[in-house]
Amino acid sequence: MLSGCVTAAAASMSAQKPDVRPAEPQAKSPNQAAKKPLKSKTVSPEERTDALSRASIWFAPPPIGRADLGVDPNQAKEIACTFEITQLGGTAPKFDCRSEKGERLRIKYGSSPEVPSEVAAARLLHALGFGADNVTIVERVRCYGCPAEPFITMKTLGFANAQKLYEKVMDAKDYKDFEWAAVERKHYGRPIETEEVEGWAFFELDLIDPKKGGAPRAHVDSLRLLAVMLSHWDNKSENQRLVCLSEKDWPEGGKCSRPFAMLQDVGSAFGPRKVDLPEWEKAPLWADRASCTTSMDALPYHGATFTPVKITEAGRKHLGGLLAQLSDEQIADLFRSARFDQPMGLLARHSTPVAEWVRVFKGKVKQVTDGPSCPQ
Repeated sequence: MLSGCVTAAAASMSAQKPDVRPAEPQAKSPNQAAKKPLKSKTVSPEERTDALSRASIWFAPPPIGRADLGVDPNQAKEIACTFEITQLGGTAPKFDCRSEKGERLRIKYGSSPEVPSEVAAARLLHALGFGADNVTIVERVRCYGCPAEPFITMKTLGFANAQKLYEKVMDAKDYKDFEWAAVERKHYGRPIETEEVEGWAFFELDLIDPKKGGAPRAHVDSLRLLAVMLSHWDNKSENQRLVCLSEKDWPEGGKCSRPFAMLQDVGSAFGPRKVDLPEWEKAPLWADRASCTTSMDALPYHGATFTPVKITEAGRKHLGGLLAQLSDEQIADLFRSARFDQPMGLLARHSTPVAEWVRVFKGKVKQVTDGPSCPQ
């Protein structure tokens, strides 16, 4: 039966013949030179804990007030890639493919609100100096060898661990086009994982120790507060990543010299129901402003790995100082370039003006910057 499903999926692929493939655009990282991501390295739990304790969280970005949060005029409107058979998690339609230059890309497509959410959240994180993958939105992705519904096909075959069956019917000369898709390029750095744990949980940020070279508490708290501001409730450990930014691999028994803790999947932000303006506006930033306690308890899964925590004044001022540098025009560009004003969701009927997203964003910023100092 599975073989029949695969054959049917292949038969439903576009019957168009391939034309000349467009030139692949250069990947432009908002906060660093483009580099190839490295394969993950499996370490012991003790080595992972040590790396996390020494991790950085924030690097001073280029001037925030001059950051371009709109569409890059030099960005190609179309990219081409060849489908790759991989295991896919989550619920948003996605697939992996390989560019002509050999670069692994993850494509999110369709009317899922995860497309605009990931584009906007990742772009904002980069502009402010925090880590996230490089995510852009393009008018068209041309995928050679793709089934008509790559996500459904791979998920269906995945239930039987039979993804490789698709190789028998895959035709790399045919293609399928996906309009207004998000293109994700991994942030540079070798992921640090154990046999059981991928990424890091928010409650583990307490392990970061400035005395060991880790990020100061102000940086840790600013990331916590920004995560709450974005309503990043889908924060299971694999949606964050611990990477090593060192140019060279570290030897067995050695240490990564530049561990970095970053966010990985921010597709469920601006909600909590993923790009839902009324709900995002209502989502509280503070559980208790007097004590500067922030929490995600009101969000899905009661905040998952994010436990209530008291934010230091240094952390509040650090984030507030970063956000205050953004102009209204930059904020509007952020939401407009990610197509927040376009219909999205299962029925794709409703849209919200960019001006409303700007208004609510500025209200969130005021919740960070205004009010009395946090207790020391």
